[in-house]
Amino acid sequence: MRYDFVCPSPTHYPFQWFWDSAFHAIALLQVDPELSKQELRCLVQGAQPDGYIAHMLLWERRGNPEWLKPEACIRLDHPFFTGTIQPPVIARALERIYDATGDLGFVREILPPVLRFVHWLERVRDADRDGLVTIIQPDESGLDASPKYDAAMGIPSHPPEATLPAWRRSMHRLFDAYAGKSHEEQATLGVFAFEDVMMNVIYADALRALARLVGLAGMPGADDLERASDRTHDALMQKSWDPKRGLFWDLSGSREERVTVLTFTSLFPLVLPDLDADVAKRLVDEHLLNEREFWLPYPVPSVAASEASFDPAWLTKTTWRGPTWINVNWYLYWGLRQHGFADVASELARRTVAMQAIGGIREFYDPRTAAGEGATNFAWSCLVLDLIAAEEPTLTRA
Repeated sequence: MRYDFVCPSPTHYPFQWFWDSAFHAIALLQVDPELSKQELRCLVQGAQPDGYIAHMLLWERRGNPEWLKPEACIRLDHPFFTGTIQPPVIARALERIYDATGDLGFVREILPPVLRFVHWLERVRDADRDGLVTIIQPDESGLDASPKYDAAMGIPSHPPEATLPAWRRSMHRLFDAYAGKSHEEQATLGVFAFEDVMMNVIYADALRALARLVGLAGMPGADDLERASDRTHDALMQKSWDPKRGLFWDLSGSREERVTVLTFTSLFPLVLPDLDADVAKRLVDEHLLNEREFWLPYPVPSVAASEASFDPAWLTKTTWRGPTWINVNWYLYWGLRQHGFADVASELARRTVAMQAIGGIREFYDPRTAAGEGATNFAWSCLVLDLIAAEEPTLTRA
């Protein structure tokens, strides 16, 4: 196949990642909309007949042998794609491309594989039919070694330098459990089953975006997609919302036990346009703007500063355990705007731009100092272009 895509980082991540490409497509709208379209065209070449789309497409795999070593913790389904998924950000990216270009022809071109993928998620990953999809490996949310997964992965409390080896050992135990089994079989094993709040918010948002696009394209099924989105929204409220704490919690295992580790995902339902106004206000007033939790000098940290596992300086040498990520800020920015918190959104955008001015275009940042950490020239951090475009008059005045 021919391929043409943006590497997440040419020095660190040489292949094509699912949700990375969706974020790249959104950032590229500020550069060249045709490049945005090409990013998604290349990505959906990996769509399989049953609807499955892998989280990694291994273009040029012969040129990157280090990524195929055991320590890379990649589980392959095929020589050129992985056996894991990632959040369906592609639907939001497709909607943004349509809003910027009005190109319904492109929408009709890309919709079929995206629709098949969300139907695959419903069929294969919502076994109890409650509207919430399950991830069967931490990588599938894109949040890798977040401390909220530690208990489910059998990782006890440990000093930071022991985190990465412990995480790798646990990942390989999962690989062994899934070896030789179909996607349907893997989903029923229960060796790791997590109804992740962020994953399901993005899933609900994808269904909403697809309902709109299907209607605009004159295709059938818009009402079904809208109802499915509402069902996931309602399930999050019923199962994950904690009215005492004013937060959303992930659910672990077949018993759907709440995981009360405070990470940014507890705030992530702000992305949902129909979230109850009082719930949104509590998330913002009690937690997002809480300087002991998330409102640090360069918010939003991936783990609340009040958590024992908070690692803003990347001492653990693994991801999503404290530093700030620009894709999180991007999602929360648009969520804040739609819920009437325009001033908070603008301040978040201002601090995000300032953080990148200090730290460079990096994978993630120390929320206290804005020091850049992780991969260099990290492409989805260019989502800052979308924030700048949205806030241009405000940033110009500042």
